[in-house]
Amino acid sequence: MTGLSTLDWWVIGVYLTGLIGFGWWLSRSQESAEDYFLGARARGPWSIALSILATQCSTNSILGAPAFVAFVAGGGLIWLQYELAVPLAMIVLITLVFPTLYRAGGFSIYEFLEHRFDRATRVWLSGIFQIARVLAAAVTIYGVASIIALITGLTFFQSVLIFGLVTVIYDYFGGINGVIFSDVLQMTVLVTVLIWVFATMWGGDANPFESLVSSEPERAVIIDFASHGLGDGKDFAFWPMLFGGSFLYVAYYGLDQSQAQRLLTASSEGVGKKALFLNGTLRLPLVCLYCAIGVGLAHYAAMDASFISRLPEGASGPDFNMALPRYMIDTFAAGWLGLAMVALLAAAMSSLDSVLNALSATTVSDFLMPSRWGKRQAGSRWIGIAKLTTLVWGLIAMVLAFWVDDISSSILVAINKIGSLFNGPILGVFACALLTTSVTGMAVRAGLVAGFLANVYAWIYLPEVSWLWWNVLGAIVCFTTAMIGSAVAPSRSVNSDSAYSMIRALPIAAIGLSAALFAYFALMLLLFYLM
Repeated sequence: MTGLSTLDWWVIGVYLTGLIGFGWWLSRSQESAEDYFLGARARGPWSIALSILATQCSTNSILGAPAFVAFVAGGGLIWLQYELAVPLAMIVLITLVFPTLYRAGGFSIYEFLEHRFDRATRVWLSGIFQIARVLAAAVTIYGVASIIALITGLTFFQSVLIFGLVTVIYDYFGGINGVIFSDVLQMTVLVTVLIWVFATMWGGDANPFESLVSSEPERAVIIDFASHGLGDGKDFAFWPMLFGGSFLYVAYYGLDQSQAQRLLTASSEGVGKKALFLNGTLRLPLVCLYCAIGVGLAHYAAMDASFISRLPEGASGPDFNMALPRYMIDTFAAGWLGLAMVALLAAAMSSLDSVLNALSATTVSDFLMPSRWGKRQAGSRWIGIAKLTTLVWGLIAMVLAFWVDDISSSILVAINKIGSLFNGPILGVFACALLTTSVTGMAVRAGLVAGFLANVYAWIYLPEVSWLWWNVLGAIVCFTTAMIGSAVAPSRSVNSDSAYSMIRALPIAAIGLSAALFAYFALMLLLFYLM
């Protein structure tokens, strides 16, 4: 039975129709593939930062973080430790990584790897990005389609079609400008609804945090210095979340096309750095908000004995990822439930649209344009080809959504596990490109394979080691293997003249932003420790 009224359907319908119309309107100013993928490099810091933030505040996070805090075994407010890694990662990106990639030009960050190594390395990394991101997109579609089915009474198949097609259509028309501007709108709607949810949970006489402390005190712990995640079975201890998280965030924010592409739309290098700074400071308060909602959910479930039984069944029991939508159905009035539905759709769309545009960008830039067929195409044809590849990737992700299995009891953990298999080795490749002049393309590809296999081995045979350490393990194995391989079999084909060192990329102007981010990290660490 549907939980939506006629008013709710009108709210949802107007929003989705508006997005499609907005995407079509933006398409009128597109004249080239560069316009479609980079928006003529004219974006300011706030729009870029909010777009990146919206992508991070996805349905996977909106569903997964509250579920992790309230219900998932081993979970709780300890997830906030993970966010301490964000400002540290932003320091590395601002001072070392982003300037190099921005100066390299192009609309695929993997083009830089061809200048430093060879074409094969560029193709490999671009291909890995495409595999990893289309799988992550499928998980996103799966998660939001499950919400739609729960709230509306539609079938899962119908839900996938509605959500997937709307996102693909406005992304098809709007390109990167459509992604950024819709993300800003979606972020506004999402934060408004989250604040309202928080107010309804925390506005009564009872204190949800005190309730959590009294009933499950282990879930109220934020900092866990005692565990290390290296065989103790503690996935979410402080050290793996800080170090593993830092490696993950450097790889994701700076070396993942879906994130880096927004940075490449900046009107200048300084604007991109400011956007990274804003993201590094604004993300934590947002995560605190939906973790507080998780505390509220735990309190609500404790007060309503039948709440858990009303959740849909997953593969291993109640699907806790559906706890927040269930709460909305139970408590929101007509109109507000429709707006809440819009917010959840917005969270998912802000992630999916970025991924689809990035998948199209890498396909066009890294595979089609350099091919013999691509070299024969007129420049005016590429915008049509770019739109077509966006459509194709969207359809592939929709199909894959039907085969998403329970990788984990939490969507949040599932999406991070998929990323952690790849992030470390990818970071190792770029570290070789940025820090060395002697590593060869063949050696760095061998390192990439070795790093990935090391992570797969850890997943299968070392289950007691936190998956967060995979990000560190993969990077170290990749870098070490590449260095040894290049020393054993040096090559004269190394393009040392085009190798970009991190020291060379370090601008004095970035020191102030970095110092501010480190101070922010230290302050948050102190506050979490004292709570």
